[in-house]
Amino acid sequence: MPVGSARARRPGAAAAAAASAAAAAGLADGERERGSGSAALAEDRYAEALERWLALGGPDIDARSEEVCDDLALDAGVLDQDMDNLSGGQASRVSLAAILLTRADVLLLDEPTNDLDFDGLARLERFVAEHPGPAVVVSHDRAFLERTVTDVLELDEHRRRGQHFSGGWLAYLDERATARRHAEESYERFRSTRQDLVDRSRRTRQWADKGFRRATRAPDDGDKFVRHRNVAMSEKIAAKAARLDRAVERLDEVDKPWEGWRLELELAAAPRSGDVVARLDGAMVQRDGFRLGPIDLEIRWADRLAVLGPNGSGKTTLIDLILGRVAMAAGERWLGPGVVVGELDQARRRFLDDRSLLEGFLAVTGSVVSDARSLLAKFGLDAAAVDRPALSLSPGERTRAALALLMAGGTNCLVLDEPTNHLDLPAIEQLEQALAGWRGTLLLVTHDRRFLDAVTVDRVVDLGSRSGPGRG
Repeated sequence: MPVGSARARRPGAAAAAAASAAAAAGLADGERERGSGSAALAEDRYAEALERWLALGGPDIDARSEEVCDDLALDAGVLDQDMDNLSGGQASRVSLAAILLTRADVLLLDEPTNDLDFDGLARLERFVAEHPGPAVVVSHDRAFLERTVTDVLELDEHRRRGQHFSGGWLAYLDERATARRHAEESYERFRSTRQDLVDRSRRTRQWADKGFRRATRAPDDGDKFVRHRNVAMSEKIAAKAARLDRAVERLDEVDKPWEGWRLELELAAAPRSGDVVARLDGAMVQRDGFRLGPIDLEIRWADRLAVLGPNGSGKTTLIDLILGRVAMAAGERWLGPGVVVGELDQARRRFLDDRSLLEGFLAVTGSVVSDARSLLAKFGLDAAAVDRPALSLSPGERTRAALALLMAGGTNCLVLDEPTNHLDLPAIEQLEQALAGWRGTLLLVTHDRRFLDAVTVDRVVDLGSRSGPGRG
């Protein structure tokens, strides 16, 4: 689909224009049947379609499109291309332009921040915050949620129910943590009380049994009243044990707080590389009117390098340049012979063929089937998922499979390009924890502001003035 068509289609103006044209044609037919019921119906349809077209900003959408596209640095050449031919950065800006053009009453945004740069994120946040109507957002971008939402609906994957939290994202985090703590405390009190009653009942019953056996033996002095008294005492103790059993049964059952699936990520490390991991000397890439460089860069062992910049500035191209995947127009590059690269690429291209996920995983890792299935299961990929064609996997499933590869094979140079895209919050937090303990070299490209805050980096390469806050 051409970019221009997609741009008009997203805000609904294209559909409204088509409906208006169809209603106009129906109105013309109705004019020839003046006086019939169909003519009146055609007039109503046309009036409704025209009103919708006007409400969606149909008359001035072209003028507004040019203004928004200019503001987002989308040139005219991009607007004539097919959507499938755009780079990730260009596609994300086209999608953002379509969102900014909308005049819908209700916004439904599903992971709208994926692939947006810091400038795009700021624009989207302002648009959502200033939107006069309601907005429903599905997102794992914590900074975006903190800045935009007023209420949170959490879907419980165990009970298949939703729980509403009011007060915004930070209030949700606090209330959820408090609720979890109370649930754990309540369960611990129930478990402790029940165990105490069960233990007391068991000890009391043991005393009663021991006393009954002693009481039923003939006393040394033959006094039958002593014998009857001992039997009665043992029966009294047994009755106490029965009361304790009934107390256990009367306890209000408290379920143990459910522990959902959690990604337990441990990054496998290969033997360290040499002191210098990679070097670029005056390196430059030039293709299709785009130029990156010249760049001088040296990456040393255990460097933690963040590559920042707006969409289209060449962040992924720089990664490709370092790893030797693109031809240079000038300069030199060098990659250490002991460098073992483990990569999570932005497009998640590792599993994009007709083979099943399991077959592709085995081909890369060389592991046995049982070990591969077990490892993939730890990443939430069950038997049904691993036996499907890799092409049919969702972006989130491909991301988890790529992370499983990093755990299966050793690496000493970790390359992560937008790693939090398509990951849920628990998985993102697990990735943050894994990176906190990573001792190798790290090359990171991300626009996830909370992730960037959580992951320690000691150097930054900033490829554009519109990038996010500089660090390092």
